[in-house]
Amino acid sequence: MTTSPPAGNRPYTGDVEVGGPADVRKLPGLTISKLAVSEMANNAYLLRCTGTGEGLLIDAAAEPEALLGLIGNGGVRTVVTTHGHWDHHRALPEVVAATGAVTVAGTEDAADLPVPAQRTVEHGDTVEVGDQVLEVVHLRGHTPGSIALVWRGPGDAGVHVFTGDSLFPGGVGNTQQDPARFTSLVDDVEERLFGTLPDDAWVYPGHGKDTTIGAERPHLGEWRARGW
Repeated sequence: MTTSPPAGNRPYTGDVEVGGPADVRKLPGLTISKLAVSEMANNAYLLRCTGTGEGLLIDAAAEPEALLGLIGNGGVRTVVTTHGHWDHHRALPEVVAATGAVTVAGTEDAADLPVPAQRTVEHGDTVEVGDQVLEVVHLRGHTPGSIALVWRGPGDAGVHVFTGDSLFPGGVGNTQQDPARFTSLVDDVEERLFGTLPDDAWVYPGHGKDTTIGAERPHLGEWRARGW
């Protein structure tokens, strides 16, 4: 009889299902664990610095028990909320109460969180997890204060970007059929992501499967033409 390898030993794909295990990616400098939660299949990402053990959670979306199980005894020092929509921060009060983590959000969306944002960030700011640095990228359109986080790993670790609901496989995030919001978002994605990141940069979205910048870059013109 054969058995599946432990989740942490499987090749990372980014394919996760609600109720299923986290998919774990071990890289030089950082371990990334992706978990799907809630009826909206939100992705939550636990980043843990391999040098210091410090943890950071991106989007305490829902199911606090599952998120706290993912965090485990290592704890988290910081919880970053990518944007103010309710489905990305429903578990934030419980996670913060259990861990004492510092809450971080984009300035324009901070008031939408269910607990105060102890730190607000702007485009070009940085957030640290242990000795690793995440660059804040403000992507205006899905919400006024949506942010992405870019990690440029050491050595051959590559570039990794956590995009919230601003970039998915196949397009940018929902802008409620508002042409001005769509143009703002697609312009920011083109300039601030496609314009600065290499094709092999790995994209971790707020819902669904992962992608890469290179897989999405050729389709930008199609997105502009269709308007969503």
